[in-house]
Amino acid sequence: MSVLRIICAILLPPLGVFLTVGFKGAFWLNILLTLLGFLPGIIHAVWIIAKHDQ
Repeated sequence: MSVLRIICAILLPPLGVFLTVGFKGAFWLNILLTLLGFLPGIIHAVWIIAKHDQ
């Protein structure tokens, strides 16, 4: 499941975060970061997924 979330995070960062944490603050922050720049959204999404998989 983690690999699928990483792929989703690269293609559509908020989806990867949603699959990891749901509708929490990290999801809304990721939407904002993705709107401001796609790369910050990807970095944040991968970081959230990696943090929760430990």
